Amino acid sequence: MQLSNSEEQLMEILWKKGKAFMKDLVAAYPEPKPATTTIATLLKRMRDKNFVDYVQYGRSREYFPLVKKKDYFSKQVNGMIRNFFNDSASQFASFFTKETNLSQDELEDLRQLIDEQIKKKKT
Repeated sequence: MQLSNSEEQLMEILWKKGKAFMKDLVAAYPEPKPATTTIATLLKRMRDKNFVDYVQYGRSREYFPLVKKKDYFSKQVNGMIRNFFNDSASQFASFFTKETNLSQDELEDLRQLIDEQIKKKKT
């Protein structure tokens, strides 16, 4: 299941905060801040999708993420590789390294990460 751009923006805030009340969420938005009702609607949709939940304290709700950021983005990237790169990680890597203007240091860091993963696979 995917999040809309607005839901993703709100989820980013929750991932950073870990848990938050409505007033904290509103305060975390840049200007112009969305209406409280807009955030409440987004939270309800995200709860229906099982991305967030809350604990009730009297009349207040403290929201928290149910999905880890790493897990969400891993699924998004894997879906992008499947849909846009014919399920080929090498096509994705080729596109990524050619089209993103990476510096030599960044490319060397990528090589080191790949080499480390290759070593792990061999053991």
